[in-house]
Amino acid sequence: MTARALSPSPSASAASAASTASTASTAYAASPPPARFAAYDRHTWKEIAHLLANLPLGVAGFVYVTVAVAVGGGLSVTVVGLPLLAVALIGARKLGKAERARARGLLGLRIDEPSPLPRQRGHGFFSWLWSSLKDPVGWRAMLYEFIRLPWGVVTFTIAFTGLFVLWPVLPYIARGLTNADRAMARGLLSPSDELERRIAELESDRGVVVDTAAADLRRIERDLHDGAQARLVALAMGLGLAKEKLLEDPDTAAAMVDEAHGEVKLALQELRDLARGIHPAVLTDRGLDAALSSVASRCTVPVKVTADLPERPAAAIEGIAYFTVSELLQNVSKHSGARTASVEVWRSDQRLLIQVGDDGHGGASLDGGTGMAGLADRLGAVDGLFIIDSPEGGPTTITAELPWRDRD
Repeated sequence: MTARALSPSPSASAASAASTASTASTAYAASPPPARFAAYDRHTWKEIAHLLANLPLGVAGFVYVTVAVAVGGGLSVTVVGLPLLAVALIGARKLGKAERARARGLLGLRIDEPSPLPRQRGHGFFSWLWSSLKDPVGWRAMLYEFIRLPWGVVTFTIAFTGLFVLWPVLPYIARGLTNADRAMARGLLSPSDELERRIAELESDRGVVVDTAAADLRRIERDLHDGAQARLVALAMGLGLAKEKLLEDPDTAAAMVDEAHGEVKLALQELRDLARGIHPAVLTDRGLDAALSSVASRCTVPVKVTADLPERPAAAIEGIAYFTVSELLQNVSKHSGARTASVEVWRSDQRLLIQVGDDGHGGASLDGGTGMAGLADRLGAVDGLFIIDSPEGGPTTITAELPWRDRD
């Protein structure tokens, strides 16, 4: 199956501008000295335009940074200072984005966009404030704008003077100056490293985990209150009435005890179902293969389960895999209109892969109201992947990938 080749692939990095610049410089050096206008192609004019724009943009960026830091820092002893500085850092991100666009348009330098600020799920103003103030992308953008003014003065002066004095060699000078611009932009406006991306993702995922755990606790509390607890309260009342009638009306008391016996069986079944929803005993005792076979037997359509697991992954990963398949098979029963379904589980290197398919009418999506978005969030919180392939008319194939994490 095609999903067996699935593995997390690193995001494609931006093309190396330094290599491009080096190749172009070599081409200039290998060619004979240009005629008066021969070296002034459109790339050279773009570089000159970039150098001339450095001064006005450098002034604007320098003023923005100095005013933001002075006002925000000066008022930090009041309630408005730090929020102003946080807003200024968000604005610096916007300036950095504009500078990346300018470098892309005039210098041919493509720089990846940094990670966005992590989402703050219901943690309030102070969480947003702290997240904004410690944003490394915003601070690096401010540093970039601050040092641009002296550099802008130098590049503007050389480029402007060169148009009248250094005309024959200006293309070579422009290439050298813009190479320095490229290096500066790559150093301060690029994502710092993969660690920064992972920190931002994990901070966002932590909110998902907390919210999911809180929702699960509320569900368990609701199920206990509305199900087994209510049934046990009714059972206690029934047994109390039966006790009162035991001497004066033994037949009625016996009937009430028999009814209470039936209520006990129902309460036990509800508690077993609730325990299965928390962590099924078959998963703990016999592993993922047996647990998935058990959940597949409760699906309303025939399900073929294939598991190729020479050993067991970590207990937490087993639990996530079990509940993922359980919810997907519930969707097959309720929404797919399928006649058959399949579940495949296998290990690939240090990843646990799950593929659930059906021959239903398709159309499954993350925003379809079937809990797919919640599953994607849960898997993302543990560095997993969730991929839906469900064209209209079917069939549907859903692939989930989790880290293996050997048992201790």
